Amino acid sequence: MKAFLIIAISLLGLSQSLVAQNEYKASIIEYQHELNEEYKNPKESPLSPAERKAFTGHHFFPIDEKYHVIAKFEILPVASIYQMKTTANSIKDYDVYGIATFILDGKEYQLNIYQSHQLRTQEKYKDHLFLPFTDQTNGADTYGGGRYIDLKIPAGDTIELDFNKAYNPYCAYATGYACPIPPKENDLSLAVKAGVMLSK
Repeated sequence: MKAFLIIAISLLGLSQSLVAQNEYKASIIEYQHELNEEYKNPKESPLSPAERKAFTGHHFFPIDEKYHVIAKFEILPVASIYQMKTTANSIKDYDVYGIATFILDGKEYQLNIYQSHQLRTQEKYKDHLFLPFTDQTNGADTYGGGRYIDLKIPAGDTIELDFNKAYNPYCAYATGYACPIPPKENDLSLAVKAGVMLSK
């Protein structure tokens, strides 16, 4: 009987784990669908009319839950304005809102998390945070200028970083945009094989 209970508990735990994995995968598939729909929408898309017509969807790395990490989050005191350079040789004002520390493939990494001065004045984006980063896939499997992740101000001292939701700046698809250039502090010394890939 005891052995049976142990087996039953193990099977229940495995079943719950599979359910959680399937729910997570479904959430990323939904995100990918929404991103594709945005690029088909003439009001939101950076693509030209001809490109939108030919657009069948982004290319994504296979969904990998190891790139969904819960990072320690240290909110920083308000300091001087961080002026982030853009691809249009202009400047956008941010605060370095906090630092995220996390483990990936057994190694510790840190990334700066930013808050836009412009966006935080809008009700819709008052809790919006911005994570621009580069990694070793840039220029080969992903856009050479790095990628972005959108975040929200967390309630506690951790923050969810999901690289499966990493997307390209509009500058990967069209000229005429002032896309923030990821600061050198946010260059990861590993290949993040998750999120949006280069178009093929």
